[in-house]
Amino acid sequence: MAVGIFDSGLGGLTVLDAVAKRLPEIPFVYLGDNAHAPYGVRTPDDIFNLTVAATERLWDEGCDLVILACNTASAAALKRMQETWVPAHKRVLGVIVPMIEALTERQWGDNSPPREVDVKHVALFATPATVASRAFQRELAFRAIGVDVEAQPCGGVVDAIEQGDEMLAETLVRAHVEALKRRMPHPQAAVLACTHYPLMEHIFADALGSGVKVFSQGKLVAESLSDYLVRRPEMLGSGTKSRFLTTGDPTAVSNRATQFLRRKIVFEAA
Repeated sequence: MAVGIFDSGLGGLTVLDAVAKRLPEIPFVYLGDNAHAPYGVRTPDDIFNLTVAATERLWDEGCDLVILACNTASAAALKRMQETWVPAHKRVLGVIVPMIEALTERQWGDNSPPREVDVKHVALFATPATVASRAFQRELAFRAIGVDVEAQPCGGVVDAIEQGDEMLAETLVRAHVEALKRRMPHPQAAVLACTHYPLMEHIFADALGSGVKVFSQGKLVAESLSDYLVRRPEMLGSGTKSRFLTTGDPTAVSNRATQFLRRKIVFEAA
């Protein structure tokens, strides 16, 4: 009954933590493609091919349902995967839509026409590839009108997190927030559209200042997944064991994961 969680590296662990707390009875198999991180500077074809390979590896672990806990993969590969590649008896879901549903206060499955919402000025922090895809803006337009989105590509942040350099990551986050605020001085909400960024959420919040509501994805994805599995329990796969897999060096990845999550994480070679 395992569910797969995929990310280009460590960021998806923020989603894994939330879904494991929400659904403690379900084993989760996590796969980080650390050997090829970061995805945010890769081409759409590269991202698609790497995400397909990782998804197939999670299917081998008995995970018929795979969550792309990677905004770049969700933005650049998910739609193509769903339309051209995923077989009828498998499911691959992303992490962008639950965030937008929370931002627009629309329930899962609400397919009514787009309408005005309270939040009018949104700061979007994402990888360069996610920003370039405009997937967030496209999905938002299905649900809301009159929302001004200012997107900031946060180059270097994922690399710093993957390398375990918290000081550099903080410096970069503050620089990117300042760059965005020069274009949108008073955002009402900020969306952390990369699952690595919640590891630095307190820095984003401090740099943005009080009065800006910060949306990150862990709890939102956990609630959406719980709701989905109530409606589609048959998508629980045959896997029975929780595991942490990486395409990178398991010892190095385990050490960095333990550093950032502040609890012992042991990865195995994928």
